[in-house]
Amino acid sequence: MTARNASRFAIGKLPLDTLDRLLRLNRITDRRVIVGPGIGEDAAVIDLGGSRCLIAKTDPITFAVDHIGWYAVHINANDIATKGARPLWFLATILLPEDATTEKLAEDIFKDIVEACASLGVSLIGGHTEVTAGLTRPIVVGQMLGETYKNQLVRANGAVPGDVIILTKGVAIEGTAVLVREHEADLLGILDCKTLKACRNLIYRPGISVLKEAFTAIACGTVHAMHDPTEGGVATALHELARAARVGLRIQAEAIPVFPETQALCNHYHLDPLGLIASGALLIVTPEADAEKIVARLGSEAIAATVIGEVTARCHGIKILTADGLRDLPLYEQDELTKI
Repeated sequence: MTARNASRFAIGKLPLDTLDRLLRLNRITDRRVIVGPGIGEDAAVIDLGGSRCLIAKTDPITFAVDHIGWYAVHINANDIATKGARPLWFLATILLPEDATTEKLAEDIFKDIVEACASLGVSLIGGHTEVTAGLTRPIVVGQMLGETYKNQLVRANGAVPGDVIILTKGVAIEGTAVLVREHEADLLGILDCKTLKACRNLIYRPGISVLKEAFTAIACGTVHAMHDPTEGGVATALHELARAARVGLRIQAEAIPVFPETQALCNHYHLDPLGLIASGALLIVTPEADAEKIVARLGSEAIAATVIGEVTARCHGIKILTADGLRDLPLYEQDELTKI
């Protein structure tokens, strides 16, 4: 048995090198596919003819249980928005655990999906629901479709040296909420009740949706690329952005906004907030000349935004400047959440 066949992967995304190798096996022969699968590409793009294109995305929710339907809609909608498109149609495959599924569980998930779709103006158009052997917790696999004009399409590989990188809100919004929702009883001595309640509600405020900031940025400046951090946190999302565009990055550690409660939870569990699942933040790559304008416009919409670094030539690597000096930006192919 070869070493590659004998090795086992940890929970989470496949290693980027493995995924890249697998994706190279794919050959797309349909010329209507404008953007296919690739590292850092959040969604596929299909030419509809004329001036419009269809954006398609699928993503599962596997870490969260509480409000899993809400997560499924927003996580998939975010990836549509990173292409500069409006999410419009949603399908869901709901896999329910054997020996633990009740009518209330199914109803709660459906209500979450319906309410989340309504909040975004998205239509729930189909899917599949079943009780699945071997599962101990529900899994929702979402599929979101959207639409945009070709001249408004944003691609993940658009970053060029000299661009700057804006991060909205802060790191690990989703991770913070999931930690508290799944482990609140263990955290009563770490954070007070008021703070724990605020952490639970981070999925709503500041929220895990990035639609508003994506469309605000596009409307007021030039956007070369966008990417929403998910598994592996902001650090892994930055690696994916760099690989998609074949560029280097220089990130300023002290510029990255981390909520105090997020840092407290990470200190307790010995996690790095940069590697913790991070839906709710958005990475926006823009020419330096437009950065101040975009940050100001986002601020006027009550969306915190910070310039955290710049795009460099690929030969300079993907680096982060810390108090200890310049070093390689960590890559978290296994999300920090899986340590718990």
